[in-house]
Amino acid sequence: MQDAPLKPFRFADAARMVRTGVPVAMVTIVEVKGSAPREPGIRMLVSANDLVGTIGGGHLEWRGMDIARDMLTTGEQRRIERIPLGPALGQCCGGVVQLAFEVLGTADLAWLDAIETAFAAGKPVQRHVPASGPVTYSASRAVVPGVTLESDGTWADTLVPDEMHVVLFGAGHVGHALVKVLATLPCRVHWVDERDTLFPGGLPDNVEAEASDTPEAVVAQAPAGSYFLVMTHSHALDQTLCEEIFRRTDFAYFGLIGSKTKRARFEHRMAEHGIDPARFAEMTCPMGVPGITDKAPAMIAVAIVAQMLQVRDQRLAALNASLAEAAHP
Repeated sequence: MQDAPLKPFRFADAARMVRTGVPVAMVTIVEVKGSAPREPGIRMLVSANDLVGTIGGGHLEWRGMDIARDMLTTGEQRRIERIPLGPALGQCCGGVVQLAFEVLGTADLAWLDAIETAFAAGKPVQRHVPASGPVTYSASRAVVPGVTLESDGTWADTLVPDEMHVVLFGAGHVGHALVKVLATLPCRVHWVDERDTLFPGGLPDNVEAEASDTPEAVVAQAPAGSYFLVMTHSHALDQTLCEEIFRRTDFAYFGLIGSKTKRARFEHRMAEHGIDPARFAEMTCPMGVPGITDKAPAMIAVAIVAQMLQVRDQRLAALNASLAEAAHP
């Protein structure tokens, strides 16, 4: 298995590997009965020497990798494999997992590109995979991902964009630590600072750095549901960015690095500048899950990301609850 840190699965990586001629198979959990390491819809990419994403690790993942690599060698295109997670596999989960295997080629670039285009626009896609023949796809109204496995060996994916869009202002020590953590998660990071010399080389694939003399202009360009993190070298710039963010009402998370004292000062100044004090509760400051007191940049970064993931899970839970209510009024 690869020595580099494990990358999260992205359809863009699958398209890139196909375009560069790398033989690659996609492994998808299509059904779970009982206890299992991951849920349906989770997938990974397997090449001869690389792994992108994870279906839960352990012997299940090793078995999936072995089957995928065998298919790359034999030329088999698709397969569904039933794998019990019991003593025979050396896992104590006790459930049963159905894995779908697809060897990807140039014929798959159409739906791979269509998914990336739809995800960039925040739209879901329905994908139907037959036992053989071309994969078909179409727009979907669903907002919850899922996989439907048919008795004839075909399956349908409901693919929903689930990446967090993080706008990170500030390339200081905490900013650098945050990027290292976010590189391993399903998110896109727009990293902004006025000083281009602070950005490191070899940024992760999901991080875009921008050196801007007017970082506040980036706020208006961010998509709805963005996660804003403000931690620049300048308190004046921090305040300007906070006021720009408060002009929006569609962000998922808005965090300002600093103490309770900094928060109080900012709230006083922003109120003087016309920001409604009733909205100050939408700003998280200090940032990070409670109980972590270590001020090392890496510790702060982990606490902040944990808090963002809590917000993400809460938003997904609320969405699922509203869908269930609509379906069964």
